[in-house]
Amino acid sequence: MVLLVTALVTASAPRADAASEVLLPDLRQAIPGCDGGSSGDLAQCDAWDVCPVIDPAVPSGRCVPVNVAKAVRLRFTSAEENIGDGPLLLYGRRDTTNQDTMSVRQALRNGPNGSIPADYVSAQRVTRAFTYYEPAVAHQHWHLMNFEHFALVSPQGKTIVTDRKNGFCLGDRFTVADAGRLSHVPGDTGPDADLAETLRANQCRHHEPTALDVLEGISVGAGDDYKYTVDFQWLDITHVPAGTYDLVNTVNADRTLLESNYRNNSTAVALTIAWPQGMPGPGAIPAAPVVKFLRACPGQPRCA
Repeated sequence: MVLLVTALVTASAPRADAASEVLLPDLRQAIPGCDGGSSGDLAQCDAWDVCPVIDPAVPSGRCVPVNVAKAVRLRFTSAEENIGDGPLLLYGRRDTTNQDTMSVRQALRNGPNGSIPADYVSAQRVTRAFTYYEPAVAHQHWHLMNFEHFALVSPQGKTIVTDRKNGFCLGDRFTVADAGRLSHVPGDTGPDADLAETLRANQCRHHEPTALDVLEGISVGAGDDYKYTVDFQWLDITHVPAGTYDLVNTVNADRTLLESNYRNNSTAVALTIAWPQGMPGPGAIPAAPVVKFLRACPGQPRCA
């Protein structure tokens, strides 16, 4: 029995003959710039903007007239959705408050009529993920680190700008647009419904820097989104030359979290950047860039 438990905890995936024993999540990266739960029609997506700021170092600097700005940001909402058969359920834990981070285990639902692991100890799978308490005023809760990343990429595949955001508090923030076609959306009663109720209210141990454990997750048919006004929900495009680029968002890039499908973990939007009065020089931005979203490529890392 000890050997069986050890094998289950340390394996990177369930055994082939155990595939039917657990229900896996499937994380889908939504289109950047669209509100959570959007149908995916890019023409209807307006959850993004171009924001000149005074101080490039301030995570959530307010937008100002371009003549006083020192940097320009492309801000956009990002969202991740679970369209799989089982919940994404993560338990973080540390032994003492002397540890700055918590290790994370992934709990897998034990079949359609089985149980959902209730804590870190019973969660079946060790991951490389970890959580960290973010003390910034706008957060002050435990973040799952490196869950999603975004970048601006040239048509030749060169990364031009990368994100500075790396932490997320996961919960059920919205219902996905195609929830009706999913087979395992939680009903009104049972363990999945109980978990969904918890995740809808999940604040990741808000105002609890001394917590020793934390829950993170997304139910089937739900998603977690970060609005474009949130800290670090942007890319600095101050020195990006005019041209066509891909805005690429990727969830679970290192695949440390077990899913049934990794092919939809990246989504790209092709966009253009134009500088009406030329590129900014040292200390001056003559005019804000004009950014246009051209088309979306759901489930694809390239679009331009």
